[in-house]
Amino acid sequence: MDELQTFRTEVSAWLEANCPFSMRTPPGEGELVMSGSHVEFQSEDQRLWYERMREKGWFAPGWPVAYGGGGLDAAHVRVLETEMSRLRCRPPQINLGIWMIGPVLIEFGSDEQKQAFLPATARGMIGWCQGFSEPNAGSDLASLKTSAVQDGTDFVVNGSKIWTSHAHHADYMYALVRTDNQVPKQQGISMLLIDMKSPGIDVRPIDLLSGKSHFCQVFFDNVRVAAKNLVGPLHGGWGVAKRLLQHERTAMSKFAELNMPGPDLVGVVRRVCADSTGRIGNAVLRDKVAGLEMEAQAQRLTQQRIVEMAKAHQDVFKVVATMKYQMAETEKRSAETMVAALGLQGLGWESDGFSPEELEVTRQWLNAKSLSIAGGSSEIQLNIIAKRVLGLPE
Repeated sequence: MDELQTFRTEVSAWLEANCPFSMRTPPGEGELVMSGSHVEFQSEDQRLWYERMREKGWFAPGWPVAYGGGGLDAAHVRVLETEMSRLRCRPPQINLGIWMIGPVLIEFGSDEQKQAFLPATARGMIGWCQGFSEPNAGSDLASLKTSAVQDGTDFVVNGSKIWTSHAHHADYMYALVRTDNQVPKQQGISMLLIDMKSPGIDVRPIDLLSGKSHFCQVFFDNVRVAAKNLVGPLHGGWGVAKRLLQHERTAMSKFAELNMPGPDLVGVVRRVCADSTGRIGNAVLRDKVAGLEMEAQAQRLTQQRIVEMAKAHQDVFKVVATMKYQMAETEKRSAETMVAALGLQGLGWESDGFSPEELEVTRQWLNAKSLSIAGGSSEIQLNIIAKRVLGLPE
């Protein structure tokens, strides 16, 4: 047995012993733990699972131990992820700091920033939100208007961010701000770390089509941010942001295997349409389900390919760039297939005439549409694939 297989056996045994059974089911709506200073638990099992994974250093298994992580390399992280997926272990917590700004701070942050933010983020003590999208900017991220003007040892920030996930729970925002209006738009942008308790910040939740409201709009009115919270060079935030977006696409491409909230495609269709042997009788529906399952398996294998390429120090950009688009499209068609299987029972909003699972299918179908916008729209992803992966002309 090689070292990686030994690790897999150890991880599986640890998860079996430490992940409570109730944490091995897909979480319902609102049952994910949002890390940060206001962390809340809805059950003792949820708290135990959170604390056991935190003490193991597995909130951020790939980060250096010095920053509170687990110190695992990419191959070992992948083993942990696949074993958690196989046992249907829930993510112990959700924190954009782990997926996105943390890796960026490791690469671009000052020593002071690393010590101030990384260990606390790795232990779930700081919750983060992302301040990129702005009103009237569409998908052109570089068209941002929120400004930051240097005043002594501070920046003074004014403007607004929109579609900011979980801003009402976050302790800090990593935000792109306009610091120079006299140069081409990509060259006048900087990245700041903003304390969400700062005077002048107003957070307003946005109601969505699905009934969920984790998106917010955030307003800044003369908010002062210490200049030491500038990440990377002044006016050089565009390059930092592009690196962060690579981490975001990688994280989002794994959603399908993270046991996130939502009904299971095969389970729903079988409960509605299968005969006594478990076979889905409708050939068209059976073909759709089989195709989606093959896509999901192809995505899992591609994730493994990315790990192997990273281990070999190969450039993974081209493969990663395709994953976010593919995941969003698969999730949308999976939800549409469940609604089609349920018929009118898949179109409920609230009533005793619908089961909790049927109502969740409706919400997943509506929410899936946001996946082709969040983290960069599918149209932007296709442009990236066309120009930077395939090398097609403008």
